[in-house]
Amino acid sequence: MGGMDDLYREQILEHHRTPHNFGQLAEPTISVDGRNPSCGDLITMQLQLDAEGLITDVAFSGRGCAISQASASLLTDELRGKRAEEITALGSPYVMELLGVEVGPSRIHCALLGLETTQKALATWRSKS
Repeated sequence: MGGMDDLYREQILEHHRTPHNFGQLAEPTISVDGRNPSCGDLITMQLQLDAEGLITDVAFSGRGCAISQASASLLTDELRGKRAEEITALGSPYVMELLGVEVGPSRIHCALLGLETTQKALATWRSKS
């Protein structure tokens, strides 16, 4: 272990310490809470979407382990300018690529919490519009 893995671990810790897009949107189109019951991680994803389903702004808040918070932070950097359908199609390989490290079976739910909460938000938004 070393080299590249250490760089990614450092990136995860950096996103945990100073997460991007952390906070609240003034007027989110949709706001959804996600929770990981096995370790108590909690995330709220807020999205602003235009009429075509393009994500124009995003914020998240919550608390939890470094992996759940870092993956949510990394994800929010990617969401702006993407369409709802693009996000709905994503899965764990995408999140692992963002994190840059393999996450073991016990931590995979932490890593996916941000994406799953975002997908839940988009499904809720779709059912309303």
